[in-house]
Amino acid sequence: MIKILSFMKHIHHIASNTMARIVDICSNEQEQLVSMAKESLKSGKVIAVPSDTIYGIAALVQNSEAVDRMYNIKNRDYSKPLAISVAEINDIYRWGKVTVSSDLLSELLPGPVTVVFERTKELNPELNPGTSLVGIRIPDHKFVREISRSCQGPIALTSANVSSTLSTLNVQEFKNLWPQLDIVFDGGELGDTFHSRAGSTVVDLSVQGTYKIIREGSAIKPTLAALQAHHLQDREKR
Repeated sequence: MIKILSFMKHIHHIASNTMARIVDICSNEQEQLVSMAKESLKSGKVIAVPSDTIYGIAALVQNSEAVDRMYNIKNRDYSKPLAISVAEINDIYRWGKVTVSSDLLSELLPGPVTVVFERTKELNPELNPGTSLVGIRIPDHKFVREISRSCQGPIALTSANVSSTLSTLNVQEFKNLWPQLDIVFDGGELGDTFHSRAGSTVVDLSVQGTYKIIREGSAIKPTLAALQAHHLQDREKR
């Protein structure tokens, strides 16, 4: 059974054999919804959540079976790494080998930016085994951050769509994934332009004193401004 959380407190049929519970995550009890998400994730399930950019699907990073399930749901190539989402700046230091100042991190995050560092040994070795790097996010979205805080660990977070298709801005756009998800938390429409679908800006900061833009995303201008203000050099132009 799939549980869909949306703006209306009523029950309706999604399909003849599927029921959906509808709850507004913006105005209903946040604590109760976070607890629901935590329970689902702790049991190894995959859920869908809104973020500060697009809709994503999430699972516990340290649960290898759940991470594997995410790849299957998205039909994603295992060579493509998954990013992780944490609640606070301090959490980044636990999972990544930080090479920049805390001031720069605080300028970039929370926000639509993914920072990439060398991974620490504490991170699940079965997550992205083909790379020594890890992308880390702190979405500027209270609900997602509270889920990570409640689980006391990072969540793997990737766009709620089949690989190589458009990112999604409302839950109807990834309806084809619903049967494979435990809960879909509906935060409404997240944007209305093509730019809204760009996702986070991804920047590799793994080499001290330099940066490399992996994906321009939705925050490229302020990200570049912050990097240059802190005197980091573009690795591609060195």
